[in-house]
Amino acid sequence: MTSQNAGWKDLLSGKNGIYSVALAGGVTLHALNMYIAITIMPSAVKEIGGLAFYAWTTTLFVIASILGAALTAKLLKNSGPRGAYVIATALFTAGTLICTLAPSMMVMLIGRSLQGLGGGFLYALAYGVTRLVFPENLWGRSIGLISAMFGIATLVGPAVGGLFAQQNAWRTAFGSLIPIAVLFALLAFFTLPKKSDDKSADSPIPYLQLLFLSGAVLAVSTGSLSENMTWKIAGLVGALAMIGLIAIAESTSSARLLPKNSFSLSSPLGVIYFLIALLMLSMQPEIFVPYLLQNLHAQSPLWAGYLGAFMAIGWTVASFLSSKWQDKGDRLVLLGPALVLGGLVLLAVFLPQQSTGQWTLLAPICVGLILVGFGIGLAWPSLVSRVFQNAPTDEQGLAAGGMTTVQLFAIAFGAASAGMVANFAGLSNPGGVTGAASAAFWLMCLFGVIPAICLIIALRAIRLTAKV
Repeated sequence: MTSQNAGWKDLLSGKNGIYSVALAGGVTLHALNMYIAITIMPSAVKEIGGLAFYAWTTTLFVIASILGAALTAKLLKNSGPRGAYVIATALFTAGTLICTLAPSMMVMLIGRSLQGLGGGFLYALAYGVTRLVFPENLWGRSIGLISAMFGIATLVGPAVGGLFAQQNAWRTAFGSLIPIAVLFALLAFFTLPKKSDDKSADSPIPYLQLLFLSGAVLAVSTGSLSENMTWKIAGLVGALAMIGLIAIAESTSSARLLPKNSFSLSSPLGVIYFLIALLMLSMQPEIFVPYLLQNLHAQSPLWAGYLGAFMAIGWTVASFLSSKWQDKGDRLVLLGPALVLGGLVLLAVFLPQQSTGQWTLLAPICVGLILVGFGIGLAWPSLVSRVFQNAPTDEQGLAAGGMTTVQLFAIAFGAASAGMVANFAGLSNPGGVTGAASAAFWLMCLFGVIPAICLIIALRAIRLTAKV
C-alpha cells in the first residue's frame, strides 16, 4: 500500500483503530486540561488566594510540559509504549488530584507542574509512538488526527470549564478529569505494545540543555509579566541567549536534546524544526483576539471566545484534509504559510476597525482566523512526517520529542512576544478603543512578517528534504 491510497479506514480499523484512539486520547486529555484550567483558574484564586502567583500556574505548567516532551525519548526507550503511557497518565492524574484538593496556591503550583509533566509526556508520546505502531504510509493521517484533537479541545474545554466556573465548582472541574485519565490509562495498558522494535539509541539525559531551556521559558515568561518595557525586552533577549547556549551545548555534548544538526539551517532537520517554530510563532496573536473582538466589535465574552476559536477550527479541518494529500507534500508545505500570511493580512485590515458587530467586518475577520489555522494545519502533517524521514535511525526518539519541545517553546516565546508588541502598541496605555485598534494593527502586521519568512524557509526545506 502506498501513501497515496492509505485512507482513514486503514488508520481507524482493527488494531490500528485501537492505537489511534489511545494516541488521540492522550493528546485530548492534555489539551482539555489546558483549556479547562485556563477557564476555571480565576475561580480557584478567589477561593485559595495567591493572586500574585496566578501567572505561574501557566508558566510552571508550560516548563514542565516542555521538560516532559524533552524526556519522552528516554521514557519511551526504557519503558516501552505501554509503560510510558501508564507512567505519563499516572503523573497527570496525581497532579490533577493535587489541584482538585489544593488548599493553597503553593500546593496548586505543585499540582500544575505535575499535570504539565504528565501532559508533556502524553503529547510527545503520541508522535513518538506513531512511528512505532503505524507503517510510514499512515504517519500523515495519524499526525493529522493527533493535531485535530487540540482544535476539538479548544471548542469543548472552555465550554466545560465555563459551566463549572459558573457554578463555582472549579474543584469538580479538575476532578472530572481523573476518571477519564484512569480509563485512558487502562486503555493504554491493555492495548499498546509492551515493547517495541525501536532502534533509537538510549542517549543520556541532556541536563545542561534542559536547564537552559527552562531558563529561557522563565526569562520570557517573567519578562512578559512586567509592566516595564525594558524588562520585557530583557526577557526576550535572555531567552534568545539561552537558546544560543543550548545550540552550543548541543554541538559539544554527547547528551542531546534534539537530533544532530537540528540547530543548523544547512541540514534538513534544522530547517524543518525552524519552520515548525515559525509557524507556531505566527499564530500567537490569537491570545488577544477575544479581547479585541469585545472592545472593537461589541462581542460578548462568550461570542468573542467562540469567534476566536475559528483559528482552531481551521487547524482541525485542515489536519483531517491534509492527511489525504500527503502525495502533494511539497505543495502543502508552501501553501500553508501562504494561507497564514493571507489570514494575517485580512486581520490587519479588518480587526483594527471599530464596529457594533456588523458582519461586513466580522465575516472577513472570521475568514482571516480560519485561514491562519487552516494554513498551519495543512502543512503540519507533512512537516512532522519529514522530521521522521530525515532523522537518523538511532535518533528517531529524540526527533519525536523534539517536535513537541520546539512547538511548546515557540508558543511560550510567541505569546510573550505578542504581549510585548500589544503593550508597546498601546493596549494598556492609552488603552480603550484607541489602544486596542493600534494593538490589533501592529500585532497582525509584525507577526505577518513571520509567514513571509516561512515561505522562504519552506522552499529551502523542500530542496533539502525527501518528498513525502
